[in-house]
Amino acid sequence: MIKYLGSKRLLIPKILEQVRLVQSARSVIDLFSGTSRVGYALKAAGYRVLANDHNAYAEMVARCYVETDVAQVSQDAGRLIRELNALPGRPGFFTETYCEKSRFFHPKNGARIDAIRNRITELGLPRQLEAVVLVALMEAADRVDSTTGVQMAYLKQWAPRALADLELRFPPLLERAPAGPGQATGWDALEAARRLEADVAYLDPPYNQHSYLANYHIWETLVLWDSPGVYGSACKRLDCRTRKSPLNSKVRFLEYFRSILSALRVPVVIVSFSDEGFLTEGEMALVLGDLAGPDGTVERAVMDYRRYVGARIGIYNPKGEKVGRVGRLRNREILYCVRRSRPSEEVRRA
Repeated sequence: MIKYLGSKRLLIPKILEQVRLVQSARSVIDLFSGTSRVGYALKAAGYRVLANDHNAYAEMVARCYVETDVAQVSQDAGRLIRELNALPGRPGFFTETYCEKSRFFHPKNGARIDAIRNRITELGLPRQLEAVVLVALMEAADRVDSTTGVQMAYLKQWAPRALADLELRFPPLLERAPAGPGQATGWDALEAARRLEADVAYLDPPYNQHSYLANYHIWETLVLWDSPGVYGSACKRLDCRTRKSPLNSKVRFLEYFRSILSALRVPVVIVSFSDEGFLTEGEMALVLGDLAGPDGTVERAVMDYRRYVGARIGIYNPKGEKVGRVGRLRNREILYCVRRSRPSEEVRRA
């Protein structure tokens, strides 16, 4: 899976442990699915996963790893990936924008990405097969990028991996979970909370001002393939300025987060949150205590992690000059498990 700031790879055993404690649980909502690492692990553990994310690239990853079962696409996808790998490069918008105006990818790989992505569009593939080959392309590009892990900036000199040749690989898809088929949606989190029903909900919301759309704008363009207007040295999509989530606003976070929690139609809610977030641990405890109700419970586990590599390296301006100090090198991730004392009004009406 792609490199991702905030990935819960190391937290997955704890998340699975909490879900397994809900003995009757068969289905889990992953409300902010991101790279679908958590949804993938839950599917592998046998649960029916309902993965949601409002960014197109994240919905596409969930469509591949959560919604698609290996038996549905293995023969067609394997053949198609071999065909796409054989295409010669043909530079276009992607090469011009992300290899020449900026330096996220070597031009030889940019030309291959252009050619392969255009061919995928021409084929008009079915929903799940399209997801598999697009994710294969995204992961192939991720393996030859020249960044520290986010697409806010690129390295001054080519990363060694950027000089390797782009190669698509068949994603490691899973068999269908015993609890039922997965589902991927691209709704706003509040809409998803209102529309999806399951036994457990897992929430890993954005927790500060940093937008995942801005951090991974190239993947959004690769999936949408819409040749957007761009700005700045990182050639970010223009809609990075306008597609703002309330969860990336300190002023709006609390009210919107509460509205999401109150809309959920599940008896158990698991929340992952960082001590770098807008809410303090005390504030989060109060919010989740209200969700639990008078007879519910809120439990928590705290993990200590190194911060992502960009934070450890420091801050640089577009000329490659170091302009900031490295702050703290570690952060705390808190996993909360809320068992609600009674159904919400939405559940009773349903």
